[in-house]
Amino acid sequence: MSEPGHQHTDADADAERVAERAHLLPEEIAAGSADPQAQAEQILAESDRRTDEPEATQEESVQSDVSTSDQRATQRSV
Repeated sequence: MSEPGHQHTDADADAERVAERAHLLPEEIAAGSADPQAQAEQILAESDRRTDEPEATQEESVQSDVSTSDQRATQRSV
């Protein structure tokens, strides 16, 4: 919550996102985290990048559908 006279900035919003994400999920608690704050910052930075650059990050992702990548490669070579 903002203090009277305090204008909410992008930095405030980022800090709030990080603080919220720093609350570990059950599987993260089980695995342990030496620095939940730093972990949250990294997770959100990667998420923002995937949102901002979906095509680039899809090609980089090990979780991407290989068949989709294969189809694109085949289409380019034709």
